[in-house]
Amino acid sequence: MYATSLATAMALGTVVLTSPTEAATGNKPPFSIDLETATVTQLQQAMSSRKITSEWLVNAYIERIRALNTHGPGLNAVRVLNDDALNEARQADKDRSRGRVRGPMHGIPVLVKDNTDIKKLPTTAGAQALADSYPADDAFLVKRLRAAGAVILGKTNLTEFANFTTAGMPSGYSGLAGQVLNPYDVSQTPSGSSSGSGAAAAASLAAVTIGTETSGSILSPSVANSLVGVKPTVGLVSRTGIIPIAASQDTAGPMTRSVYDAAALLTAITGIDPEDPATATSKDVVGTDYTAALSKDALKNVRIGVVGTPTGNQGAAFTKAVDVLRAQGATVAPATVDTSGLPASILNYEFKRDLNAYFARLPARAPMKTLDDVVRFNLAHAGEGSMKFGQTLLETSNNINLDDPATKAAYEADRDNGISGSRQRIDSALQAGDFDALVFVGPGSAGIGARAQYPSVAVPIGYDPANGRPFGMTFLGTAYTEAKLLAYAYAYEQASHEWRPPSVINPSLFRCAQPGKQPRDCAP
Repeated sequence: MYATSLATAMALGTVVLTSPTEAATGNKPPFSIDLETATVTQLQQAMSSRKITSEWLVNAYIERIRALNTHGPGLNAVRVLNDDALNEARQADKDRSRGRVRGPMHGIPVLVKDNTDIKKLPTTAGAQALADSYPADDAFLVKRLRAAGAVILGKTNLTEFANFTTAGMPSGYSGLAGQVLNPYDVSQTPSGSSSGSGAAAAASLAAVTIGTETSGSILSPSVANSLVGVKPTVGLVSRTGIIPIAASQDTAGPMTRSVYDAAALLTAITGIDPEDPATATSKDVVGTDYTAALSKDALKNVRIGVVGTPTGNQGAAFTKAVDVLRAQGATVAPATVDTSGLPASILNYEFKRDLNAYFARLPARAPMKTLDDVVRFNLAHAGEGSMKFGQTLLETSNNINLDDPATKAAYEADRDNGISGSRQRIDSALQAGDFDALVFVGPGSAGIGARAQYPSVAVPIGYDPANGRPFGMTFLGTAYTEAKLLAYAYAYEQASHEWRPPSVINPSLFRCAQPGKQPRDCAP
């Protein structure tokens, strides 16, 4: 077992499950669990049979975080742990003993991106200016996790302000917490702003993680870290209590090692929030159990439009993945989605407005009240690394005045035309081929899908034979088709079994991080 705590090995033996999808098949696995490959279903079965407890599980993940995040390869994916995590786990165990199991997330440790409010922990977005910015309450989605019985293990590092600080900042870097590393290849980007959630999920520092996306920040790190990532329809998951970029495109979503886990996590975090009007548009899907839609046969008699023709090793992996779709009963045909000539991005317009609205919800003692405060703080603390790569995006947004009639008119035109134009292009591509969904190589659906506010699901499709770097593909559909997209991704996953843990793809990174006696040639 790679990088699994000694306590794990002693308590559960050394049987290693070869795929994180096996537990979703309905066959009861042996009660021997390798955290690197363990799924939510396997963990639930182990807790239900009283082979482990949630408290034990939290301790095991904390040991793993020490071994891989803080020491060993030093992935730097987890920024802070929740001091109450063990108490939450003990309560979950008590509830279980009384027959009060709230669903598949009960007792499951979850890491949440550090732009999301958790009471008693600062919400920093990776910025030094927000190091002591404590919210009054949990974000709505965190409340939903707690209601589902999940244990909030802590917070993940991220690209500062969700990669809306400056042009050219490396993905995964924040002035407060430093650089996240990709466990599959530390020389490569962990990608997107949800880089910490991606690396943490890939290295199994929690059972599942939460990311956020404005344009690619769930899908891109999911592909880079060989994960299943769900970028939901805008409105399916509340944004209340999440540091924003732009309300027109922001959403939170699951980042996991299997489709079932993503479906279980998505089920837990959805719901209508009176403080987020966009969630009212999800009324027709409220209460959906996304795990119920999963089927190995979901691709039968489905039409899939394939967008793009990649070349090289990536092209070979994508072609193989498309062949699997076809073998599972899908009709596959080329599709074209025009992504050029859309109106200008609206992120600069919305950032200051939405960030200031977030600040206005914080307690009076909060250190920052406005974006202007952040810009000034960074300038005053530049010598301390507050703006190592600059703050061009912060400054540009700070200088925009939406109260100016001409500026407001330009913004609203770009916003509305961007949404309607993106939807029209996606919808027409679907209609032209009578397709049920579109599939893109890598995170290729991210830009136009985000602009349209439509959902996407990323899934691993293999690894580059030249260097082991992950490949993925992304399913895109129209609003609130998450159940279908997850079902297609699940059917593909169950047929392909392409996922491998990072210790298998990149063993040298983990060799000296194993518990117990180290090889003689490992540094102390």
